[in-house]
Amino acid sequence: METKITGTDLIAVGYSENAILGLALKIAAKQFGQDKIAMLALLKNIKEHPERYLDDATWEELAIKLIELANAPVDETIPLLETGKEYRVFGAEHIEEGAQNQMRVAMRLPVTVAGALMPDAHQGYGLPIGGVLATKNAIIPYGVGVDIGCRMALSIYDIPETHFYENLAKYKRELIANTKFGAGHGYHGQHKTQHDILDRDEFNLTPFIKKLQDKAWSQLGTSGGGNHFVEFGIIEFEQRDEVLNIDKGRYVALLTHSGSRGMGATIAGHYTQLAKKICKLPQEAANLAYLNMDSQEGMEYWLAMNLAGDYASACHQVIHEKMQKALGGTLLAKVENHHNFAWKEIWNGEEVIVHRKGATPAGKGVMGIIPGSMTAPGFLVRGKGESEAIHSASHGAGRQMSRTQAVKTITKADMREVLKEHGVTLVGAGRDEAPMAYKDITVVMEAQQELIDVVAKFTPKLVRMADDGSHED
Repeated sequence: METKITGTDLIAVGYSENAILGLALKIAAKQFGQDKIAMLALLKNIKEHPERYLDDATWEELAIKLIELANAPVDETIPLLETGKEYRVFGAEHIEEGAQNQMRVAMRLPVTVAGALMPDAHQGYGLPIGGVLATKNAIIPYGVGVDIGCRMALSIYDIPETHFYENLAKYKRELIANTKFGAGHGYHGQHKTQHDILDRDEFNLTPFIKKLQDKAWSQLGTSGGGNHFVEFGIIEFEQRDEVLNIDKGRYVALLTHSGSRGMGATIAGHYTQLAKKICKLPQEAANLAYLNMDSQEGMEYWLAMNLAGDYASACHQVIHEKMQKALGGTLLAKVENHHNFAWKEIWNGEEVIVHRKGATPAGKGVMGIIPGSMTAPGFLVRGKGESEAIHSASHGAGRQMSRTQAVKTITKADMREVLKEHGVTLVGAGRDEAPMAYKDITVVMEAQQELIDVVAKFTPKLVRMADDGSHED
C-alpha cells in the first residue's frame, strides 16, 4: 500500500536537512503508485551513486544536485560557541570597549575553559593585552603575543639612596655603556656575550629555528625598542620582608623590561601564520587561531616559545650582571616575572594551557613586579592566588593612549616638564612613551587588591629607552 515518504525517511537513508532533501521529496511525491520501501531503496541508491542517474529523465536533476554538492568546496571554518563562557573583569570601568569585545570573542572559542581580564587591559591583536585565557589542549600563538616571554627583572642592592644621588653621573655613564636599545640592534664581534642559552638543543628543532641562532647571539643582552627600558630607582620597604630577608629601608635598585627580541617576534609571526592555515576561524576570531598540543606544529611552537622565554631571561641576566660588576655592591635580592607566555597549569582538576598576554602569574606567594611609567612608581608584589583571576595580575599600568595619539597630543615641553617635576633623568625615549600615555598606576593597583599584596614601592630616577622611535622587532 502506498505511503507518503517523509523527510525523516530520507534522513534515515542518508540525506541531510538541506535543499536537496526538499527536491528529493518533491520528485518522490510525483511517483504515484510506487511502493514506499522500493522508492526509499531507489532514493538511497541515487544518493550513493548519483552518476548512474544522469541520463534518467525523472531523477537527473536530483543526481546533478547531489554531484554538485559532493564536489563543492568544504567549509573548514571552525564555528564559535553561540554563547561565550563567563569571565571576571577587574577594573572594568577603566577598560576600553575594544578590549572587552576581544575578550568576549576569545571566550567563544571551542577550546576555551576560563578567562579573566586584568585592570591594565587594552586592545591588542587576538587576545587583548591584559587578557588571561585558559584552553584545553590548545595553544594560541597570538594569545601569547609577539614579544614572547617579555619580562621584568629587579635587582635590589645594599646601596643606600644617598649613594645614587651623589654619583648620578657614574650611574648614567654605566647605564649607557652597558645597555643597547633599538629594534634590530645587537652586539657584534668581541662585544657579543657567551651564554648557555645559545647551546640549547631546541635551536636544532627545525631549520627555521636554527636560522635564528646567530641573531639571538647578536641581540643577547640588549633591550630592543617600544616600551622596553633599563632604569635605576629607589625601592622602599615600609617594613621588613622575611621572605626576601630585607630590612625596612630605602635601597638602590635596577629594573629592566624587555623580551625575546627578534627571535621571539620571528617565532610568533611564523607560527601564527601556520595556525591560521591549520585552524580556520570566523573573521572576528582569526587572530586567535590555535594549534593542538598533540600536533607536530603545536609541540614545535611550545618548545620554541619556551626557548624564547628562557632567552629573554638570559638577556636580563646579562644586563644585571654587567651592571652589578660596574657598580659593585651586594645583591640583596633579585625578582623576575614574565608575561606574553603560556603555562601548563591545573584548573579545577584538569590540565589547561594558561595564556597570559600582558598579564603576570600571581599564584599564592608568587613574586612579581608591576611598573607604572617612567615617572610613576612600580610595585614589588606577592600573589594571593585568586582563582577568578586564574592566579594572575596586571603586568603594568597599561596604555590609555595609542602611540600615534600620544605623539599627536603630547609635546616635548610637556614631557620635559613632567620629568623635571618627578626628578627623573631620561636617556632616549620618544613622546609615544610619555608618562601621560599610560593609565594611573594607583587606580590599576586599587582594582587588583584581591590579587596581590604590595611588598615594596619602586620609584624610577634614571631611565633609558630606545631613542630611535622604534617599536619592538
